[in-house]
Amino acid sequence: MIARKLLLPTEGDETFFLWGPRQTGKSTLLQSSYPNAVWIDLLKAEEFRRYLQQPQLLRQELPNDGQLHFVVIDEIQKLPALLDEVHWLHENRQVRFALCGSSARKVRRGHANLLGGRAVRYELFGLTAAELGDNFELKRMLNHGYLPRIYLSDQPRRLLNAYVANYLKEEIAAEGLVRNLPVFSEFLNMAALSDTEPVNFTTIARDCGVSSQTIREYFQILEDTLLGRWLPSFRKRPKRRVVSSPKFYFSDLGVVNFLAKRGTLEQGSELFGKAFENWCFHELNAYNMYNENFAELYYWHLAGGTEVDFIVNNMEVAIEVKASRTINARHLKGLRSLVVDHPEVKLRLVVCCEDKFRVTDDGIMIVPSDIFIEKLWQGEFF
Repeated sequence: MIARKLLLPTEGDETFFLWGPRQTGKSTLLQSSYPNAVWIDLLKAEEFRRYLQQPQLLRQELPNDGQLHFVVIDEIQKLPALLDEVHWLHENRQVRFALCGSSARKVRRGHANLLGGRAVRYELFGLTAAELGDNFELKRMLNHGYLPRIYLSDQPRRLLNAYVANYLKEEIAAEGLVRNLPVFSEFLNMAALSDTEPVNFTTIARDCGVSSQTIREYFQILEDTLLGRWLPSFRKRPKRRVVSSPKFYFSDLGVVNFLAKRGTLEQGSELFGKAFENWCFHELNAYNMYNENFAELYYWHLAGGTEVDFIVNNMEVAIEVKASRTINARHLKGLRSLVVDHPEVKLRLVVCCEDKFRVTDDGIMIVPSDIFIEKLWQGEFF
């Protein structure tokens, strides 16, 4: 079993939500962390029907013996009404819960009881390089993605096909999130082509034959179902005109590769570089969330085309991502232009595929990907 970097609370200490995309290993992590917990799995049809018809059964079936009990409810988004009973038990019997799900959309949009802020939120990402340790292979991760079962598989495309089909069936169709499933399916393919890029809603809308507002709503569904997230543009105190459109990153690179119909990604190709950027964003987010740094991530892009891939907080760290084996002055253009507008930037680095760590004359760190992972998870960047 792969040891995950997300540390959950001690059993019974608090009630919390654990969110994460499908197949990231949420249930496995909860089972290993809380082997003695009462377990309610709403994926089981009989469990779902019982609590759908009579949510009060949760209150009636748990022992009222004054002892502190801990309960895991898996797939809580399928039955948001159960949260009223969770709230009552938390307040009146001091029962503590782990509430696990792959989509917060139905819970939030349905104005479900979110326990009045009493429940802490955790998020589990796909596998990180730090979790894999010596078993980490960059090329494998860029081709297979971050989902544990698919990363470890020798036939990832078959599993990715099933994953996308189940996502459309279980998350989208079953929850009634869209009216036209074929159009949404086509949108997924178009959105995958925009991974790591500023999103042009109008172009995607034209290709899909729907309105720009519909495309905006579709992206919101991807975010709510944890299949992707936005990276906003850094626009604080700009001296020159900057691009304001946010970028969108899928949560799993294997899904992107499958939807965009990419073949095997090889070092030196443009698609390998885009995948390398998605992976760096994945590692940054996982590190940030698991260590509760609560850092804000941005990108910086001048209207003329100069760009820096990632900015941490208010110019604490600027990170350029280049999947090149040799970094030259052309690759450093963005970081060098950045200090013209933002001389306060504290740390500049390029994550790359060079063999050795080095520092340029003007202080830019050239960081090989393996050293980047080591320093990131040791907390040396932020």
